[in-house]
This record gives sequence, C-alpha cells and structure tokens, in this order.
Amino acid sequence: MIELPSRARPRGDEVIELLLETGAETGATASAETRGDLNDGLIRRYGGPLSIPLRPGRPTIVANFVQTIDGVVSMDAGRSGGGDVSGFSPADRFVMGLLRTLADVVLVGAGTFRTSGGRGWTPARAFPAAVTEFAEQRRSLGLAANPTTLVVTSTGDLDPNHPGLQDPAAPAVIAGPDRAVERLAGAGLPAHVRRETLAADRPAGEELSDLAGRLGARIVLSEAGPHLAGELISAGAVDELFLTLSPQLAGRNAATHRLSLVEGAALWPASPRWLRLLSARRAGDHLFLRYRFEESGNEG
Repeated sequence: MIELPSRARPRGDEVIELLLETGAETGATASAETRGDLNDGLIRRYGGPLSIPLRPGRPTIVANFVQTIDGVVSMDAGRSGGGDVSGFSPADRFVMGLLRTLADVVLVGAGTFRTSGGRGWTPARAFPAAVTEFAEQRRSLGLAANPTTLVVTSTGDLDPNHPGLQDPAAPAVIAGPDRAVERLAGAGLPAHVRRETLAADRPAGEELSDLAGRLGARIVLSEAGPHLAGELISAGAVDELFLTLSPQLAGRNAATHRLSLVEGAALWPASPRWLRLLSARRAGDHLFLRYRFEESGNEG
C-alpha cells in the first residue's frame, strides 16, 4: 500500500472559538451536579468553560468521535485511526485530552486498542502541549493522576505488551466474557491491569455502566469504535456526544471498508435517537459540536 504524504492536512489557525451555545445547558439538567470548572489555561485553549452534568444513579457516559463531512469515522476498519479522519488536527487532539481530563474512565474497544499503536489513553498522550493544565485540572477536581482505561474485548486477543498497559500510573481494566477473561489469565498482563467478567446475557450498555460504577466512575469517556458505540447508543446508555466534523470527503467503493459512527445497530425507524445541540465551536475549518441525547429515542 502506498503511503500518501497528504494524509496530514496542512495546519492553519488552530485556535478554538465558540460559535454557538443554544441555552440547552439550562432546563432539566440545570440543577444537576456537574464536573468542570476549568482552569484559566484550559478555558483559553477551549474558547470558554466546559461542565458535564453528573447522573445520580449511574455514570454519565460521553462519546467522542471525529468524522468526515460524508460521515466516515474509520478509513480502513482495523487498520487506521482518527488521525487519518481529522487530518491530525491539534485542536481535535486537544479536545480529546480535555475530555480525558474530566473523565474517571476512558472506554475503548478491542479494535481501537489494536489500532492505537504506541499510544495510551491519558490526557497527556492526547495533547502533550497542555500536560501542565491537564494535571492541574485533575488535581483541582480531586481525581487520580490519570483516568482508568477500560478495554472491552469479546475474544481476549490483546497484546499484553501494548504501551497503553505498561504505566502503573495509568490503571487499566480489561473486560469481556468468561472465555476472553480466561484467555487473558495466562497472557502475562502487567500486575496493575485488572480483569473483569461481563455477563453475556445482559446488554453491553448496562454491563459496562455497572462496571464503571463499581470502579467509582462518575464520568466515562467512550473512545470506543462504531460497533461498541452502536451497542451503547442502542441501550440508551450514552448521555452526550462530542463530534468533530473534519473538512474532508473520504468516499466509499466496493474495495473499502469505511465505517460510520454507528455500526451493527439499525436505530431508525423502530428506535431513532434524537439529540439536542448544546454548542458549536471551530478551529480553522474543523467544527466541534456538542450534543445531548434526548431521554427518549422515540421523540419527534
């Protein structure tokens, strides 16, 4: 395969600026406990404040995706990551780091785990230039130095030497059905990596939400791929979506295996999911959209 040098889009103005806030922050969730209160450095970089409502009965689950204008979130399933979609946008990486900073748990699927290369799922790995602000923010919120990485696998076919599992200061949990957990028992995982069993007879959204709750999470950031995201969204487990719209057209043909944001779940017409726009930001030609899922998937 020929590696094209133009995969990384030439970088223009990467300052994030607020375009729109809809006022939907008020209303039903206005009285809810929130997490945010960003420090001055992060407010400057993000173009304003950010707070995420905390659910009283279960963790708040926030999904983060980047997609092309024509709806592609993965250029080559199993072999490419979000950088190919975003054009390796620094602003997109910053938003990822910011959301990791506010999260207790970062959720990834096995496919995301395998395509991540040498990266882990800490705020600093997403955007090293803001490592000081990220660390200061987590300290001010009383959070651990790094969120816990929760890797979901159905087979247990994971590399125990993956760099994202090697740092004791970045705790990790690998979860899956019995057979996957048993396979990992003799895989030589680092001592600080835990294994958890997921029940096969419950929806993935319920199981993962319960597991995150047992881990003490108030906010879960889902960086899972479109198949696991489809399961979570189908179960009504996702509360908010941060969507970066990248100024790129990817296209599809019979030879490509390019994925959209939700795979493996046909939501419409039986159970569509409607979302409410909370805010819109831009950095150069990239748009950063924040949505909140409606409580019912059948509204409208």
